[in-house]
Amino acid sequence: MENYFQKEIECASREEIVAIQSKKLVEQVHHVWENVPYYRKKMEEAGVTPEDIKGIDDLHKLPFLSKDDLRDAYPYGLMGVPKEDVVRIHSTSGTTGKRVIAFYTQGDIDLWEDCCARALMAAGATKEDVCQVSYGFGLFTGGAGLNGGSHKVGCMTVPMSSGNTERQIMFIRDLNASIICCTPSYAAYLGESMKEMGLTPEDIPLKAGIFGAEAWSEEMRKDIEKTLGIKAYDIYGLTELSGPGVAFECSAQNGMHINEDHFIAEIIDPKTHEVLPDGQQGELVFTAIDKKGFPMIRYRTKDICTLHREKCPCGRTHVKMEKPKGRSDDMLIIRGVNVFPSQIEAVLLENGYQANYQIIVDRVNNNDTLDVHVEMTPEMFTDNVNEITKRQNDLVAGMKSMLGIKAKVTLVAPKSITRSEGKAVRVIDNRKI
Repeated sequence: MENYFQKEIECASREEIVAIQSKKLVEQVHHVWENVPYYRKKMEEAGVTPEDIKGIDDLHKLPFLSKDDLRDAYPYGLMGVPKEDVVRIHSTSGTTGKRVIAFYTQGDIDLWEDCCARALMAAGATKEDVCQVSYGFGLFTGGAGLNGGSHKVGCMTVPMSSGNTERQIMFIRDLNASIICCTPSYAAYLGESMKEMGLTPEDIPLKAGIFGAEAWSEEMRKDIEKTLGIKAYDIYGLTELSGPGVAFECSAQNGMHINEDHFIAEIIDPKTHEVLPDGQQGELVFTAIDKKGFPMIRYRTKDICTLHREKCPCGRTHVKMEKPKGRSDDMLIIRGVNVFPSQIEAVLLENGYQANYQIIVDRVNNNDTLDVHVEMTPEMFTDNVNEITKRQNDLVAGMKSMLGIKAKVTLVAPKSITRSEGKAVRVIDNRKI
């Protein structure tokens, strides 16, 4: 039987959802106009006033926000409430330029935790479950979001944070943890470690996992499900919008329901900025319609994906987003071809490898080079040169077929690529471009 945290809204009719979104959007635009001078100036430059926004049909009139705006307005320029109303901040990992700081009122945190509770219950969580939260805590949103959501469901919550794999496994086994929340690469590593300890899926008490914060493929999902003996659910979020729980998978596992009573999603053409119809691929744009501390309007996520509104067997009526194909800023353009790390991962998993790989891009004599280092599994590890060469050639052919360009593949020993307890570093781009 399907599990809901707030069934009435999760299964609301399209008309009800549109009415909620329109009412909240109008209120949010007024709130931002009055409290965020940075965005008010953008609206004035676009020739828009709050009176022009009467509902979601007018959303396209509003200007976009981008990562550059967040850097320009750092630290307090996009805060929507007085400092004394802010109870917490979170921050992005800041891989490029200044970190993004997001501000939260207590009301913002409550709504965010509701979204995470919906995700947990969609994955089958009840108050009978023990939920181990192995996302990082601190400035990263993963730990705090799922921890709060787990409290709201009423699970016994184990706030493990990331790392210390030995202790993670001990607690999973000793406390009979039934749900785990972490990055997919860490879930794969936990599975690998338990297998090495001689544990079979039957020996592992987990039944479900909620994995997000980095790209992962269907093949990786199957791999994790098989090793840990669980059902693996995807979750989506951004620090700018609150964190994990913006969208989540249900039992159908064919796309993530966006919490439309809190977020309006659009798909745009990243070049022309034109809003595209459902079913067309483009850049995902979000408007947070009731977040007061850091109210993002038409925020460009850089994630490339598609929205679908087909009826879902789980009963939820909120629009679904497909797993992002990649990020427009993660997308590598190599010899004029768009390459996403997820495509390379799919080829590896299809050929029996685990998702432990590194992509090294460089430019030699004005030509792009694409090197992929791939770990062999302990079962396939060999020092037979002919065997290794054959395996490498098979992967080169598989990648050529998937990407349309040739990559150099180097097979390396098991465990020789550095493991990450947070987000895995998959791409090293040494080109000076």
